[in-house]
Amino acid sequence: MRQNLASQFESEGADNTAYDEGATAHVSMARILGLFRPYRGRIALVLLLIALASATGLAAPFLLRAIIDHALPKGDLPLLAVLSGSLVGLAAVGAGIGVLQVLVTAKVGQAIMHDLRVAVYTHLQSLSLRFFTATRAGDVQSRIANDIGALQALVTHTAGEATRNASTVVMTAAAMVLLEWRLALLSFLVLPLATWISDRVGRTREALTYEQQKRIARMSSTVQESLSVSGIVLARTMGRTSYLTQRFARASREVATLEVQSHTAGQWQWSVIDLVLQAMPALTLLLGGWMMASGTAMTIGTLVAMIALQEQLLFPLEEVLRSGVEVRKTRALFARIFEYLDKPVEITERRDAVTLDKATVTGHVRLDRVAFSYDQAGPATIRGVTVDIPPGSHTAIVGATGSGKSTLGYLLARLYDVDAGAVLYDGVDVRDLSLHSLTDILGVVTQDPYLLHASVAENLLFARPDATDADLHAAARTAQLHDLLAALPDGYDTVVGERGHRFSGGEKQRLSLARTILRDPRVLLLDEATSALDTATEMAMTRALDRPGRNRTTITIAHRLSTVRRADQIIVLDKGVVVEHGTHEALMGSSGAYARLVRKAA
Repeated sequence: MRQNLASQFESEGADNTAYDEGATAHVSMARILGLFRPYRGRIALVLLLIALASATGLAAPFLLRAIIDHALPKGDLPLLAVLSGSLVGLAAVGAGIGVLQVLVTAKVGQAIMHDLRVAVYTHLQSLSLRFFTATRAGDVQSRIANDIGALQALVTHTAGEATRNASTVVMTAAAMVLLEWRLALLSFLVLPLATWISDRVGRTREALTYEQQKRIARMSSTVQESLSVSGIVLARTMGRTSYLTQRFARASREVATLEVQSHTAGQWQWSVIDLVLQAMPALTLLLGGWMMASGTAMTIGTLVAMIALQEQLLFPLEEVLRSGVEVRKTRALFARIFEYLDKPVEITERRDAVTLDKATVTGHVRLDRVAFSYDQAGPATIRGVTVDIPPGSHTAIVGATGSGKSTLGYLLARLYDVDAGAVLYDGVDVRDLSLHSLTDILGVVTQDPYLLHASVAENLLFARPDATDADLHAAARTAQLHDLLAALPDGYDTVVGERGHRFSGGEKQRLSLARTILRDPRVLLLDEATSALDTATEMAMTRALDRPGRNRTTITIAHRLSTVRRADQIIVLDKGVVVEHGTHEALMGSSGAYARLVRKAA
């Protein structure tokens, strides 16, 4: 184990030689563009504004040529005033169009980011527990916050700028051809080289970005784990604060190194492009001067206008190439996001799902030859389990650690689907039930309850938002918690703290139980839900649960056997198989597996 733990930590600082495998798994541009489809009307407006802005910019060099070739040589002041005023007017129109374009682009971009965040969150909510047990929470948060956040620059700025620059390049190139095609061809010679270099740099930065986001997710997970309340307590009581600081520093250093590599990769290639682009005006003047000296029809105004168009072409062209690199980088981000969206949904609701009326549900639960394995290639965790739980009865499931008790609870709650057999409520296979109907029938309380960082009342109302104060108090009384809450300075408005650290383990379990009782489920599943309670409180709570006329079916998964003596039947599991069942007295009399468990616990 020591070696495995060391290998795990060392892998977090491994070298960055395996970028390409993940980065090359990027999604197609067609799928990315599909995100923009719902906003094609507003995108069309943006494209129209961009075209208008480019057109106004193209007119300026022609006005400049008219000023140099006609208005100035002839001293025509009225013409000069008209042409100069036109230049100012075009600039004002272009500025106004630019503001409107930025506004519309920002709204479209943020709408797309909102859709993407909600889509990822909704899809993750539909995945089975298998995904979350194998994935660090920090990685999930990083993909929703960091990866999608990094895409905002693309859809709100880069995409609009790239489109505007591309439009300017196309229109400027057309104007240059119309003005003087031979000088235009000289300017176009740089395009093949620049495009090739841009593609190479883009591929490199795409791979680096994919790896960089992986390291950012890992760093986020480290922060979440070590700076939680539990993490702080663990670090300080174990004297490992310095170690965790060094571990975080190493993760941060890796992110910083990749950030530098991402920004500087291919920089010398870009320097070549910059050099060629900067040399183009001088080469154009040289060629234009040679053409004038050789008698070719070439005016100074045409040459100046060509230089102006060239200057107008080169900057947008360079920005288009850089935008291409940014788009390649964002494909790595989309790869990570779509990797989550492509995760198969294991727990689905059938189109013809059955909805049971909670008022008429009896609470009859049956497991019929149930089999399940977490790993399809490994041994089965549950094998051929058949259990019949009559309505209104109390059934306990016990067994040694690793016998499959909690797994059976997961199957009852349909956090996983069985591999074979069936779990039935009132004779209906849980896979045929609507998800809403299942959660309406079944209430689950776990050993490690999750509480929101909110008030007690808000935590209770999470289960039933329309509950009254009287309902809250009744549920708390059943969970033997009302007197404690009422004695607090803020009562039910007391904030429970991060993961409920304001309360003790037993108080958190009772609060979780009260939250579930508030929904009044017909079937109550208690998975080690009273493990932190003292015997007196547990007995009082058990009597309170039994008080409403035994119309609720209770299933208790327990390790502490003193809690199940009064159960109507006790199911004993061993290595995923039912080895005994009966009442406490009958099982003790048989001197089998249950009796041995009781003697060990004594």
